[in-house]
Amino acid sequence: QRVGKAQGILERLNAGEIVIGDGGFVFALEKRGYVKAGPWTPEATKEHPEAVRQLHREFLRAGANVMQTFTFYASDDKLENRGNKVTYTGVQINEAACDLAREVANEGDALVAGGVCQTPSYLSCKSEKEVKDIFKRQLDVFVKKNVDFLIAEYFEHVEEAVWAVEVLKTTGKPVAASLCIGPKGDMHGVSPGECAVRLVKAGAQIVGVNCHFDPMTCVETVKLMKEGVEKAGLKAHYMVQPLAFHTPDCNCQGFIDLPEFPFGLEPRILTRWDMHKYAREAYNAGIRFIGGCCGFEPYHIRALAEELAPERGFLPVGSDKHGNWGAGLEMHTKPWVRARARRDYWEALKPASGRPLCPSLSTPDCWGVTKGDTELMQQKEATSKEQLKQLFDRSKSH
Repeated sequence: QRVGKAQGILERLNAGEIVIGDGGFVFALEKRGYVKAGPWTPEATKEHPEAVRQLHREFLRAGANVMQTFTFYASDDKLENRGNKVTYTGVQINEAACDLAREVANEGDALVAGGVCQTPSYLSCKSEKEVKDIFKRQLDVFVKKNVDFLIAEYFEHVEEAVWAVEVLKTTGKPVAASLCIGPKGDMHGVSPGECAVRLVKAGAQIVGVNCHFDPMTCVETVKLMKEGVEKAGLKAHYMVQPLAFHTPDCNCQGFIDLPEFPFGLEPRILTRWDMHKYAREAYNAGIRFIGGCCGFEPYHIRALAEELAPERGFLPVGSDKHGNWGAGLEMHTKPWVRARARRDYWEALKPASGRPLCPSLSTPDCWGVTKGDTELMQQKEATSKEQLKQLFDRSKSH
């Protein structure tokens, strides 16, 4: 096991260590009743800090080495977008997020990562300076709270991600950058390899992808990024934090195009055994920062840590309540369940949905709009009934 808890993210990665990330906070807390789907903003850090703290602790027990601050969509322009009204400012939410993450990180072998993500201002074609000012306001909190490193995550456009990296790197702290893209590239068609090159040149030491696609699709995308960086003669570390949902039918927009998004995705959830395959695939691809995003629960992260235990040299604390490959079932009262206490059973399993009329794939909503399209111009006012009617009518025509 690693010696010296003070080592930072780059020291760990430079030493060849595997860093396990945490999971998807907005989805997990929405299901628990602390986040509203739609805005997806993280005011729970102030309204229900006990819920955020507990989720951090569960991911830590599961083996996560990174406590990412619950600051997703916590920029002021997002907090007040489309009629969303919260009692707290972005600064208050982000400061509370940093305190909660640090409190739990100190309970184990974890680092605190301050995160920023894409902004409504960018989609509304605001200037580079206006968008960078939004990142700077968030960054001031991360500097004040002295997070261990910074993550620019969930960017659909590499241009905005580059702007974020350029702001974050001014602190001198390590910077990771992850795009929510698939193998086809960003929303303006920039390839994964070119995206990665631009991020590294902007100052990111760790590059990769998060969200929008399933684990195997994300690993494939990071492979393309790695190829691009190496072809350009550059060096970087690589990260991947995918969805916990199967998304073979997604197009370049990812799972938000799926008709099941966000309230009907449960039939797509990956099992813990799927996560073992993902962890091994990511490791074999040379990725050493391996975590999760939307849909990931602590047991998923535990599966990553258990699969990579031979390389890491230890199991997470949470494995005390989980027998290796179902070994705990040896104690079950029913003999046919005891017969499942073996690896080959779970590796060969093809889970059924239990839904007789459920299709195996869906038809995504391919609206094809992105930054620069009038339909993506954001507003402070709540979406009007007339605006909704236009959207409903358009949706019926697809």
